[in-house]
Amino acid sequence: MATTATRTVVFTDLANYTASVSRANREDLRTLINEHERFVRPIVERYNGRIVKNLGDAFLILFESATEALRAGIDIIDISLSAEDALTFRVSAATGDVEEMRGDVFGEPVNLSARINSKTPAGQIWLAESTRLCMNQSEIPWEAVGRYELKGIAGEIGVHRAVPRSACELPDTIVRAARAGTLRRIRRGDPPPPLSGKPVLLFEDFKEPGSPSLQRLLDSLPVLDPAQLWLSAYTTAPAERTAWEAAGRGLVVGTPEALDQAIDAVAAVQNRPLNANTIILDVSSTTELELVMAGLALPAVPMADVVSGYSYDLLPDGRWVNRSPRAILRVDVTPDDVRVIPLSPAVTIQGRSTHISGSYSLTDGDQLVTPGGAVEFRKVRQGPYTGLLLADTSMRLGISMGQTAEIGREPRHPGMALPDRSGQENIRWCTGPRAARARDSGFTLDRALAGRHQAAVTAGPNSKTTVRALHERLATWISRPLQQLQRVDGMIDAGIGDLVITGTTVVAIQPPEMGG
Repeated sequence: MATTATRTVVFTDLANYTASVSRANREDLRTLINEHERFVRPIVERYNGRIVKNLGDAFLILFESATEALRAGIDIIDISLSAEDALTFRVSAATGDVEEMRGDVFGEPVNLSARINSKTPAGQIWLAESTRLCMNQSEIPWEAVGRYELKGIAGEIGVHRAVPRSACELPDTIVRAARAGTLRRIRRGDPPPPLSGKPVLLFEDFKEPGSPSLQRLLDSLPVLDPAQLWLSAYTTAPAERTAWEAAGRGLVVGTPEALDQAIDAVAAVQNRPLNANTIILDVSSTTELELVMAGLALPAVPMADVVSGYSYDLLPDGRWVNRSPRAILRVDVTPDDVRVIPLSPAVTIQGRSTHISGSYSLTDGDQLVTPGGAVEFRKVRQGPYTGLLLADTSMRLGISMGQTAEIGREPRHPGMALPDRSGQENIRWCTGPRAARARDSGFTLDRALAGRHQAAVTAGPNSKTTVRALHERLATWISRPLQQLQRVDGMIDAGIGDLVITGTTVVAIQPPEMGG
């Protein structure tokens, strides 16, 4: 007889199982499976869990308590990482109503936990939003991972990570500051340090975000961007955590020992000597200017009765893509609005904190701070675009005096290649036959708005630059400070600081980064 109950469904999966099986004979395989069960079962039973079935490389386990399920998962990871020659696991959890029938279990939490497990890196515990809401958040250390589209699961799912005692995932802001030498670690009882430049402050050994000693320290500091203030803690009370993050500040989740190890690992990479294969680039002194891939141009919609709206995802390295589980931010464009949806922690807009999967309308001049860096939104009030999202990237092309560089999807040398993002998962279509034909023909925004040979930029003397349109049908535009967009008809003059807009890409004309 089937019974319905609310349970937390956990999968423990052996990492690298396929590779191990490919090298194992039958006896080795039986030994591997038995070792898995001998390791997992005592921990599961300690936290009142029940192994429902063995799937070879994985166990399906039920817990009545979400908190107990995650405590078991943390122990599994911590004990396995501390033991010599131990198995390596990944653990996932989802909570909801399940059907228990004839010794098996069915329901959406089973499917969801299995799908999350397929994304979980070795040595980590990932959990669904449903489990986070059910667990005791003061007892389980956790942090957001992002939002994922999972096979067989409707919509995007918020995913979080339970943090074992032996691990600390440093946010990108902390990593960059540690590498740049701008990270200032302040422990409870330390006097306020002298501050210069734009340091990132990491407060350690404070019991809670709302502790009086931490508040006194904050009150003694000069005015700082909240995004520069971070607190290290392993567990926090939900109300105090929410208040800390609502102020635009960041949280590093980890034990003091794990934090030290993580920061030491960053320093070890930073201080590693160059080997014989390292190439050091020298920018020629004859370089007159640089073309810099500098952001995403947002076409206005509706577009030609084909596109009613669209979105793009921002990766930590500054690239914009159609969709990615690694995305830290999503921009969504409708006829009436441009909105951003944070997909990772520590995203701020105008210094205000945001919540993962929240939706925030952008206004002209808004500054976004993400784990990958700062992004500026510039509203476009006329022409075929509704806005620009500006952030310099490492993609640069130097141009010497008198030299011409092409911009396009397949530019001639020397040239800057525009993104040619395949796929239509980011497009919302208009109704009608025209949109249907475009969808069926493989329409993408990149190919519809930019050609293989789109524009040419020539560096002249005294920073005088010209931009020439190469495509007869697809327009190239120039954006200048405090001026309206100007279409490039034939050839026009441009200068340092101007933006060349081609398709969905912004290319900045800048002075050379080094030398010149």
